[in-house]
Amino acid sequence: MNMTNNAPPLLQVENLTVAFGSLAAVKGVSFDVRAGEILGIVGESGSGKSITCRALMGLLPGSATAEGRVKFQGGELLGLAEEQLCSIRGRELGMIFQNPASHLDPLRRIGKQIAAPMVRHLGLSKREAMHRAIGLLEDVGIPDPEKRARSYPHEFSGGMKQRAMIAAAIGCGPKLLIADEPTTALDVTVQARILKLLKDLNRERGLAIILISHDLAAVSKICSRVVVMRHGEIVEQGPTEEIINRPTHAYTQLLIASQPGRWRSSVDKAAISEAAAPLLSVEKLSVSFSAARGLLGPPAAKGASSFLALDGIDLQITAGETIGIVGESGSGKSTLARAIVLQNRPSAGVIRVEGQDVHALKGNDLLRFRQRVQMVFQNPYDSLNPRMTVCEAVAEPLWRHGLADRRSALVRANELLDMVELPSALRGRKPRQLSGGQCQRVGLARALALQPRLLIADEITSALDVTTQAQILELLGRLQREQKLTLLYISHDLAVVNNICQRVYVFKGGRIVENGPTQQVLNRPQDPYTRELVGSVTHISSNSHARQGIGHAP
Repeated sequence: MNMTNNAPPLLQVENLTVAFGSLAAVKGVSFDVRAGEILGIVGESGSGKSITCRALMGLLPGSATAEGRVKFQGGELLGLAEEQLCSIRGRELGMIFQNPASHLDPLRRIGKQIAAPMVRHLGLSKREAMHRAIGLLEDVGIPDPEKRARSYPHEFSGGMKQRAMIAAAIGCGPKLLIADEPTTALDVTVQARILKLLKDLNRERGLAIILISHDLAAVSKICSRVVVMRHGEIVEQGPTEEIINRPTHAYTQLLIASQPGRWRSSVDKAAISEAAAPLLSVEKLSVSFSAARGLLGPPAAKGASSFLALDGIDLQITAGETIGIVGESGSGKSTLARAIVLQNRPSAGVIRVEGQDVHALKGNDLLRFRQRVQMVFQNPYDSLNPRMTVCEAVAEPLWRHGLADRRSALVRANELLDMVELPSALRGRKPRQLSGGQCQRVGLARALALQPRLLIADEITSALDVTTQAQILELLGRLQREQKLTLLYISHDLAVVNNICQRVYVFKGGRIVENGPTQQVLNRPQDPYTRELVGSVTHISSNSHARQGIGHAP
């Protein structure tokens, strides 16, 4: 999209400060956005990116105060009454959020949610607005839009929900779209499609976009300029190519160096003897779920249809190995992990750990198995008891398994939290009082409390910023060496898998479509789907021509 440099900026932010009581979350931020431009705002969690953009939209909580100037199309936004802001939001300014599931009404059909702003702001009838909503679903790449408009949010995948949010945000033809981490926690193929969609909307509609992200690779693909934030302040800003190739601030240099494709984890990738007996053996494993009962409905009738989530999986892990499991959302990765830790019961096949069929274990044998195999989950906030302090959460497995009394368990918990480098000042806090990276350290400490032999890490870095991601994976590498762990690493991030895994299995539709040594599979993929996955990975681009498109995105 060509921009007229002489035209006044569409958005001007001057000396914006946002405070929560005495705590300043944003400190004197200034930048502008021109019509038809895509501006990237990058920085780690807590840097003030999202707070800044919520201030632009007038979406700050009541406890926050904002000062400075925010001019949109020449008019001041700060200080406007809520009624005035409501007439601008949706019609002139649109916003899409990181977690679309939290911002879509679970009780309303998708089409109605997309149509509602057009009824309010454009004065369309419900019939006209629904017709446009169906067209918007088609525009953002939702298949069978007339049928999907009648669906509820829970019937959409993560990528489809994000597309529906984009459709709702652009329905009234806004001049500026704010996209807050729109690709976080999505698999690489969906990430590439969402980025391509944003670029297409920019080119075809002249839509200006602010892309908030911790993924510098994604920003480098589609943004013409970049603002780098840290601790509530802008530390550097300028043309993307200049920031990527010639960063002047030490923090920007750290962000670039922390991108997964640019660092090497210390997880041990030494070759493992093929003659060694497998620690974990999965043979002909299938897992199916009934498709015939609702959440609160009656049990499925005999012979009812079912969904096959895993279909004939064969997989082996030797003690000391780091194995990667990759694939898009819904491919069966997490279903396999839950089957291994006895949260999903197979419909066929067998899982053996150290030669024992895990689903036949009972009594003390089952208790010992639960000590030997532990899992760290994608969202640490959901996997830790919100009523316990983090130190108590780490101590709990020890006394529940009878390995220590409560006093001794707390002493050991502090040792484990030292091991994962969580500051002592944070250990009396509840999980929600910690950042995502800090909470993930607690999840690791809790999983290691029972000294497992096999650790399953399910998307543990997918929602973390790149600097925290690098720290967690370096920590995991050190712990693996010190604790002699075997690691099953589930991820949609091929760059991370390439760095830390000796072998990789590629899942699609509940089946393994390719497996082998990591370098071989990712550098010379044989299956078309693996080639699509590899081609969808975004790398930091220093070439301005690359920002005209998304490369291999389908």
